[in-house]
Amino acid sequence: MKNENLPEVSTSEQPDGCELLSQKEKWRLFRQGALAVSPLCVAVVPWGLLAGSFAIDAGMDVFQSMAMSAIVFAGAAQLVATGLIKAGVGLFTILLTTFFITSRHLLYSITMRQTISPLPLRWRLGLGFLLTDELFALCGNQTPERFQPWYALGAGLWFYLSWNLATIAGIFAGKLIPNLESLGLDFAIAATFIAIVIPTIQRWPVLVAVIVALLTSVLMAALDMKGGLMIASLLAMICGYLTEKWIGNHPIHREKPETQQGEFK
Repeated sequence: MKNENLPEVSTSEQPDGCELLSQKEKWRLFRQGALAVSPLCVAVVPWGLLAGSFAIDAGMDVFQSMAMSAIVFAGAAQLVATGLIKAGVGLFTILLTTFFITSRHLLYSITMRQTISPLPLRWRLGLGFLLTDELFALCGNQTPERFQPWYALGAGLWFYLSWNLATIAGIFAGKLIPNLESLGLDFAIAATFIAIVIPTIQRWPVLVAVIVALLTSVLMAALDMKGGLMIASLLAMICGYLTEKWIGNHPIHREKPETQQGEFK
């Protein structure tokens, strides 16, 4: 997501990660980031309510449930881990499952490495902790010249606070409202990822990957196959990669190198 008001100043050209900015400019960028992520914060509220209520239902106390959101800060991983805890699954299985669910963040960090690496360690650690699907959707495609740490910090920190507030509300709602999960709040998970993915579909390889992932995941669910989501993800990545290679080898794109390969006309 682009913001035309962001000054085009490379973080690598700024000492100590953008210290040339005035306090007023830092605060302006921080507020812009928080405002940009606010719609996703609203969309994630039902998800946070569900995560908080699930934690209580799994037998955690209030402090443990709050700490899970404050420390783990990963919606899908929290829901799955909570379900495994409730089922009495061992620690190793929980850690391994959580690792695979959150492994996409490794791809996020690789994508943003060129942008983040010039920053001081405190910025890299802070933004690394705050890196979510939502933050990546906002800043993942920004060039090093357009990327502003204070903008990313505003977006990431505001989303972090919103997630934890929603989780706290879910913790107390789980104590007061029975069968909260029956209200269909889990649809917020799908709705949030749809809102994140749709704007990124600007090239044919991405479209192919999304369609393959959609059809395969539905088929795997219909067949009740374990690990279907992982199979769908791998197959989608392979198909997207093959589409990228095919487009790159197409004579039309070899003749027009200035056009981004696979971009919609």
